[in-house]
Amino acid sequence: MTLDLAPAWRSSPAPSPGFRAESATVVAHVLHARRVRSAERETFAAALAGLDLGPQAIVVHTCHRVELYVAGDAADDLALPPLPPGAERLQDVDAVRHLIEVACGLDSAVFGEDQILHQLRVTLAERRKAGRIDAILDRLFQAALRAGRQSRAWLDGSPRSLADVALDLIARSAGELRDRTVIVVGAGKMGRLSAFAAHRRGARVLVVNRTDERARALAAEVGGDWAAFGADGVPPDVAGAVVALAGAWQVGPGDAGRLVAAGVPVVDLSSPPSVPEALQERLGDRFASVDDLVVGSESAPQERLRRRIERLVADSGRDYCAWLRARESVPLIQAVASSAEQIRQAELQWLLHRLPELDPDERAVVEQMSHRLVAALLHAPLDALHSDEGGTLERAARDLFGL
Repeated sequence: MTLDLAPAWRSSPAPSPGFRAESATVVAHVLHARRVRSAERETFAAALAGLDLGPQAIVVHTCHRVELYVAGDAADDLALPPLPPGAERLQDVDAVRHLIEVACGLDSAVFGEDQILHQLRVTLAERRKAGRIDAILDRLFQAALRAGRQSRAWLDGSPRSLADVALDLIARSAGELRDRTVIVVGAGKMGRLSAFAAHRRGARVLVVNRTDERARALAAEVGGDWAAFGADGVPPDVAGAVVALAGAWQVGPGDAGRLVAAGVPVVDLSSPPSVPEALQERLGDRFASVDDLVVGSESAPQERLRRRIERLVADSGRDYCAWLRARESVPLIQAVASSAEQIRQAELQWLLHRLPELDPDERAVVEQMSHRLVAALLHAPLDALHSDEGGTLERAARDLFGL
């Protein structure tokens, strides 16, 4: 694997030169909201869920992305569903760099948000718990997580989330949120983030969830109210609604009419969208999906921080690739050492046969000298093989040693 990991800041990486297509070590299939719509991403994810991908593949699935990382020969052997238009196939160094950029928050709608790092951590932990993850992928995710944690340590202030972007959009449309009601539909991770983000802005929070107990508990945490799922309960002063559900939002008919009539902005953070299509059409441009947010809200860090994180991405990727090259070089290094040992023993036996008068101590000194001589001769070549970045020395070593 080539170690050319020069810092990159681009939303659509191009393949790096210098790879042999038949020897890809890591491949990433990337479906991101910037290029692939939610319905197509979820269709692809559902198809993957029906496959036994084995230990050499791992899926990262978030509201904005479905990414499949594959190690070794499995990249060509897996019978994958067709990739939709807009999907990317990244190979080797580009795949490595992409995952590390994702972990560092460079590929998120909200720069530096914590959710993606948590999702990567959970994904790796679940695969480890199941005992089914290839060492190449395990090490790659470890490298990405370490870089992600380091990059977060350089950020100032509280990290923003996609919920903050959703509330920014509502505020631009509806005006000041303080002392007005924001409906939060869903009490999961993103629903909680939305409820607390609205509370920090001084809004009154109305929580709606399939489970009344969870709605009531979240509402209590933010000093808000709750309403039964599917019941009509939209108050007259509602400023906007944030929807974050796994499944459809059963909107009461009266509520749907009031949301449309009042021109209430509705932001759906679910993937696929939870707001019924009929209501989406009635809301018109007052409706925003999770895909709309990522297309319209991409942020970037300040120049100095950006450069620092780019260096971190490059260094982390280079370290990983160096580990990978060393791992791939082990069989050859062992073969070279074994060949040299066979030659040493043969020559030593020839010498001792020619010098039968040597006593045991003298024989031991000669044998020690033969070990030291072989070790000295092999030290530089084996050290070079450990750091062989392009595979050129590996091929030369096989030719020179007849391996």
